[in-house]
Amino acid sequence: MSNKLTLGLLQLPVGGDVAENVRQAVLGITRLKAANPQLQLAILPESFNGPYGVEHFGQHAERVPDGPTCQELSRLAQQLGIYIIGGSIIERDAGDKLYNTCTVWSPSGQLIGRHRKIHLFSVDIEPAQGGGVQFDEGAALTAGSELTVVQIGPHKVGIGICHDKRFEELARIYRNMGCSMLVYPSAFCICQGPMHWELLQRARATDNQLFVVTCSPARNNMSGYVAYGHSMIVDPWARVQREAGEGRELIVEQIDFNMVDEVRRQIPIYKQRRTDVYELAKANTSD
Repeated sequence: MSNKLTLGLLQLPVGGDVAENVRQAVLGITRLKAANPQLQLAILPESFNGPYGVEHFGQHAERVPDGPTCQELSRLAQQLGIYIIGGSIIERDAGDKLYNTCTVWSPSGQLIGRHRKIHLFSVDIEPAQGGGVQFDEGAALTAGSELTVVQIGPHKVGIGICHDKRFEELARIYRNMGCSMLVYPSAFCICQGPMHWELLQRARATDNQLFVVTCSPARNNMSGYVAYGHSMIVDPWARVQREAGEGRELIVEQIDFNMVDEVRRQIPIYKQRRTDVYELAKANTSD
């Protein structure tokens, strides 16, 4: 099979009508595939089917995989014969717990991955640091506890959601599990975006010598939570291969996984890594 993958990022606006948000996502993917027959993978934003906010989560939560949003993504993946990384939705489990969950669908319409956000977003930034924001997903959601690696054609892809990308150890585990790409549907807030959005993605890419892909909602300055936008593809050299702006934008890009092998061969950091580094640190740390 080819070592190249054609993917689409759908940076979509999110309104208060869940059915309309899903309809727009389905329409966007359908049109993207029609205009780009080579498209193999479509990626949606975090919380693409409903407003991102603690007060909204319970209102648009649904079961996985039987809820209406999941059923639409399953049907669409099968109809178009593509993989879909379904951004994230709010999942309600059988015990009535809520999770921020990314679903992944195969070209046959099968659910091949379900990632419950492991690191829930908690922030309290003072106005002097760039506008100010307070937010705590943990007030409504339960943290996930499982890693999620999916097979997209011949490639292993690690899944995280937004705040997960701040945690280098998660990316490192995925790299050690054989992943050559990490995908983080993300709704970074406007106060963090200018400081850390690109920085974190390039850091994860260069630390682990793989592709890092993020998909954000389009920015809406009138919403209670303002997403940064700037959906992005970063290559294993930590270069920004493609970046969206702030508004509604659909991106199609081809990535070449040969670059992963190229970087790892030319800068073989994993062959040089000391397995006893924690023992070294312990020995050199005074009480």
